[in-house]
Amino acid sequence: MLGKKLVTAQKRGETRALCLGLGMVACSVMMYFFIGITIVPFYTKSVWTTETVCKVLKANIKDKVFCPNSKGPEDEEIFPYPCLQVWVNLTASGQEVMLYQTEDTLERNPKCSYVPDKLENSKEVKARIEIIASNFKKYQTFPCYYDPGGTQTNVILSRLYPAKALLFAFLWPTLMFTGGCLIVFLVKISQYVSVLSAWQ
Repeated sequence: MLGKKLVTAQKRGETRALCLGLGMVACSVMMYFFIGITIVPFYTKSVWTTETVCKVLKANIKDKVFCPNSKGPEDEEIFPYPCLQVWVNLTASGQEVMLYQTEDTLERNPKCSYVPDKLENSKEVKARIEIIASNFKKYQTFPCYYDPGGTQTNVILSRLYPAKALLFAFLWPTLMFTGGCLIVFLVKISQYVSVLSAWQ
């Protein structure tokens, strides 16, 4: 009687462990799919793939411009901010090009090197842009990214999704997938040993 209860408890434990392992595998596959349709397209779409050194030529703050990133009537309210324009010397080619913060900055406003968040206070935005401009004048040499194919003649300071970020995004689902497969493998090994012991 006790032996039957132990066998039943063992089978229940194996079933739960098997469900856990399969659940982890299923969740990791869903995470792979989510990363594949969100982060990977932005990474592959970016043409600024080669890192080089940029030297600041001039960093000027122009008159206030309006944020053109309007997606509907409710977003068309006034959102002026000082326009920071940073021109750098591209070491790889020796050209004078405009610097943007990220790929998204160029899409939102190609006239400015930095586009602040709409929710920020106007005084904070002005102070932040002045600090950024002074930092560019202070630290005139820094790494940047350019398009080796020549499609884009400008450069960016940092990529939205660099290779390290992409690898880090794939790390967690990979660990979960490996752990799930390991649990399923151990359950199958346990079942095989139990059947072999019973047969002997």
